[in-house]
Amino acid sequence: MAARETESETERNQYMYRQTVTIHELDGRGSTRGEYREVRDIIFSPERERTEEGIGKPLNTLKSLQLTAEDFRDIRDIQPLVLTADRLWNYETRFRGDEVMDDVDCWVLQVRPRQILEGQRFFEGMIWVDKKEYNIVRMEGKAVPEMRSMKSENLFPRFTTIRKPVDGKHWFPVYTYADDTLEFRTGPLRERLKIEYSNYKRFGAESTFTPR
Repeated sequence: MAARETESETERNQYMYRQTVTIHELDGRGSTRGEYREVRDIIFSPERERTEEGIGKPLNTLKSLQLTAEDFRDIRDIQPLVLTADRLWNYETRFRGDEVMDDVDCWVLQVRPRQILEGQRFFEGMIWVDKKEYNIVRMEGKAVPEMRSMKSENLFPRFTTIRKPVDGKHWFPVYTYADDTLEFRTGPLRERLKIEYSNYKRFGAESTFTPR
């Protein structure tokens, strides 16, 4: 699996795509109190360097929920996590059985970090691995660690990331969602997160992939 993940990351690094992030802050009745939305294109410069380009200005009308550097780091690195060989040694994995997930026959693995040092961010949860090609089909869990002190709290929602085949071989993230209540000392806050990865296009190619 780690070998296939390494291949997939190398391949995905050759693609341009659009990442749309939407976060809703909900009240006790499920109505939206505030929203954060940003759109970024992951593109290549004329020098063939991979870079990000914001599309317009982010919208931010959140009332109580405050986004932190860790939140944006998780959006970039944890929600679309690729468990490559050089990352896998940070994790313990346990086999949890077999399951058909998204019409794919999968092995189910529990994943958690071996240890967490200051400043590090990791994934903790379950992954579903395609038995035939060893692609990760789905991830469910959360980013860790949460951060609590006398003066502040930094909590993170449980999320699901779904992958789909883009080039017929490698599976890339296409959708992340979360709907979780964060239990702050000042009271619960319900957060709904959506991240869409769309318009995959290999650099120098003309074909595109837009997930439905």
